[in-house]
Amino acid sequence: MAQKPSIPKGTRDFSPAEVAKRNYIIQNIKKHFETFGFMPIETPSFENSDTLMGKYGEEGDRLIFKILNSGDFISKVDDVTYSSKNSTSLTPKISEKALRYDLTVPFARYVVMHQNEIDFPFKRYQIQPVWRADRPQKGRFREFYQCDADVVGANSLLQEAEFVQLYDAVFTDLGLKGTTIKINNRKILSGIAEVIGAKHLLVDFTVALDKLDKIGEEKVKAEMMEKGISENAIAKAQSLFEMSGSASEQLEQLKTLLTNSEVGMLGVAELEEIISAVGMIGLQSAQLQLDVTLARGLNYYTGAIFEVAAPDGVSMGSIGGGGRYDDLTGIFGLKDVSGVGISFGLDRIYLVLEELGLFPDSLDTSLDVLCLNFGKQEGLAALKLVSSLRQLGLRADLYPMDAKMQKQFKYADKRGVPYVVLLGEQELAEGNFVAKNMKTGDQKVYGLGAFAQFAEAVKSDF
Repeated sequence: MAQKPSIPKGTRDFSPAEVAKRNYIIQNIKKHFETFGFMPIETPSFENSDTLMGKYGEEGDRLIFKILNSGDFISKVDDVTYSSKNSTSLTPKISEKALRYDLTVPFARYVVMHQNEIDFPFKRYQIQPVWRADRPQKGRFREFYQCDADVVGANSLLQEAEFVQLYDAVFTDLGLKGTTIKINNRKILSGIAEVIGAKHLLVDFTVALDKLDKIGEEKVKAEMMEKGISENAIAKAQSLFEMSGSASEQLEQLKTLLTNSEVGMLGVAELEEIISAVGMIGLQSAQLQLDVTLARGLNYYTGAIFEVAAPDGVSMGSIGGGGRYDDLTGIFGLKDVSGVGISFGLDRIYLVLEELGLFPDSLDTSLDVLCLNFGKQEGLAALKLVSSLRQLGLRADLYPMDAKMQKQFKYADKRGVPYVVLLGEQELAEGNFVAKNMKTGDQKVYGLGAFAQFAEAVKSDF
């Protein structure tokens, strides 16, 4: 018995209609990337393991898909390592490559390897799939696309303000109005960890805090205590959980909390500059909101961090995020190259647009004209007609078989084709063709040389 086919959990097949909607989002994002001066690059789907491992924190490392070495990889493992049954020591022996976890670390590797060919500051965008061994759930997949834009070689905080403007431009263009761009600064979180006496546990502190909107305050505190952060230290950070008011009011509260932390006060000053710049530029439909509990659990962020929330009423995690990394390229030997970048969550944006009914109706049309097939001679004439319509910019096709008219019309109806062309024996003899509007049922006769006139009539309906 043949085995029933399946696909891995957390992956998906996409229908033509779904691909059209995904391409609509990608083309919109790409358009704005290029408008803002970003240039495209691409990197391999898999990297050397040592390029990725250790760059995302302990939790991130666990989610990296490892690729087994080719050939008899077990034979190359010594008996002691093999018998230890310790995955930490065994994995490097049998897996030297891994699927990329994100696009940022591969980008840092790219910058270091191509530093002599790059003009700094370098603005790049990248739209490619990434893979994470995560638990699949709504809006979270094991294979998904990221749409990233980064600037390296510039430490001006105007870049952060520009990225806020970029988020706003893309989501406004998609019709997704009312998004909230949350902002915080990792220096502020470092300062808080310092003043509560948990500086040495900064990573554990931020990883737990990053889960606040998912698991709630009490569970976040419980996780902090499990990681060794004392109850007294957590109590000192209580104002962090209770902070409210406008951005300026929260910044004043932070100044009081962080008076004795130089790094924390620097974070406050950076946020003040960014928020002020955004206020001067103005936003079309999004709002910028200070969220002092925003942490983003990636180790390489060092300054401002961003996360975008869908409009109120839409149940979805973040649909974008990013931040400043002062020395990401330093892990590959290129020191003092500051960078900042953001990412758009294509799959989640898709789900939000679908839920709100924001995709244009025109995306459901994959074909403008279908020529029916009445036989060999008529089919050849119809193919010539189709070729002429394609040259005029129409998406045109010929039904490949001489099937019953009912079947051909049913096929056109299922594909949502707006116009059907009939070129049978009689039309061929008279030197014309009949165009039927599938929506209204109206029919019009055109001469075989009137391709352009028909094409204009079809385009006028778009």
